[in-house]
Amino acid sequence: MKVLLLKDAKEDDCGQDPYIRELELYGLEATLIPVLSFEFLSLPSFSEKLSHPEDYGGLIFTSPRAVEAAELCLEKNNKTEVWKRSLKEKWNAKSVYVVGNATASLVSKIGLDTEGETCGNAEKLAEYICSSEEVKGLF
Repeated sequence: MKVLLLKDAKEDDCGQDPYIRELELYGLEATLIPVLSFEFLSLPSFSEKLSHPEDYGGLIFTSPRAVEAAELCLEKNNKTEVWKRSLKEKWNAKSVYVVGNATASLVSKIGLDTEGETCGNAEKLAEYICSSEEVKGLF
């Protein structure tokens, strides 16, 4: 039987998309059709804001793409050294929240300590943030 697989092709160690390989094991013939496109918006504005942690109470990374945007800001604007020297430490003095373990892992690679990764979704993370002692002190 033929099926449409709505995603970009990704090769694994065997040089084949893992979905196609797995579906073939069950006698299915998959045709890949990429249906999504992605473009980062507002990187200059984000980069400027990343340079001024004193203006913010923390960071919330909602996805691996958000972390990728932060990495691009650091790379494109030659901020890697200033990030390592001072900005990372200033952001780590604040709360850095993430949705999910995959995002937490990527955030840790840029040197930030995370919290909230076990919440699992945005709604539960928002509850977690709003119930934190740091946020309660603001109200």
